[in-house]
Amino acid sequence: MESRPACGIEPPKGPDPAASRQWTVASSLCFDIGLWVPEIIAYVLSGSVTLFADVLKCGNEILATFFALLILIRMRKSGKFCYDYGMGKFETSTRLMTGFVMILSIIIISIHATHDILVPTPIGVSGVIIAVPLMVISICVDTYLWRKNYRHFLSDPSPILESQWRLRRAKAFADIAVLFALVLSLSLAWHPLAVYIDPAASFIIIGFLLLAGYREISSSLPDLFDKTLEEELQIVILRHLAGSYNQYRDFHGVRSRRSGSRVHIEIFLGFDPDQKMGDVQDFIDSLKQSLEAEIEGSEVFVIPKRR
Repeated sequence: MESRPACGIEPPKGPDPAASRQWTVASSLCFDIGLWVPEIIAYVLSGSVTLFADVLKCGNEILATFFALLILIRMRKSGKFCYDYGMGKFETSTRLMTGFVMILSIIIISIHATHDILVPTPIGVSGVIIAVPLMVISICVDTYLWRKNYRHFLSDPSPILESQWRLRRAKAFADIAVLFALVLSLSLAWHPLAVYIDPAASFIIIGFLLLAGYREISSSLPDLFDKTLEEELQIVILRHLAGSYNQYRDFHGVRSRRSGSRVHIEIFLGFDPDQKMGDVQDFIDSLKQSLEAEIEGSEVFVIPKRR
């Protein structure tokens, strides 16, 4: 019996890294949606604020994974874009938007949790019975996807893959916290203080959301506003220029920026008017190749410039 493709995406045939990444993210999205619906039902039946927090957290994760899949599909369909830098900005903008949605979710969960602490109510047993096996399944699959996305990131680093493996890692630990809180609430239901376990545990989910939201926003803003490269990479560029100082006459500066997973570097140099254009081009090609080999994911442009 043939397996159906995840979210309409065919499984990769052959050693295509882009197809494998796309398949992994598509499978993650289908898995998240598949568990999200029964978790919502479990929340409605139990009234658990911890499950409510996890439902909102999963909604954020579905949004982030959907954007990641959208970008991967767009990048795989065509190597050239109408807006070469725009795709990187779109990738960064989606991470920023996801971060702000997470912050909004934190506010909603905090209000709900505070209300349940002030007006405690026992959670419904039927909802917990549904939620516990869901959490066990979620922990196993999220751990697997965390490790798989991390392997993809090591072989081909990009902001999308980095956010995906970090998201899965945080989700696995959050699921463990939810499972522990539900089991503890159910096993200690006879104790009068048991009603406070669930709302107190929801603040653990808030912590995961706060950390993830801060990471998404803080890592996106510098790229969105075209912050220059880190000092370590600038030192690499200057070291290469210093090692070949006799090949050019004037140094007019370096301009650098990130666009998604790509690093764009523009070097402005002045050359002796008596130099042959062939010699100038040989030096430009040599400098470009050496820098791109040392700075991963970089595109280097050496631009001759007059005073």
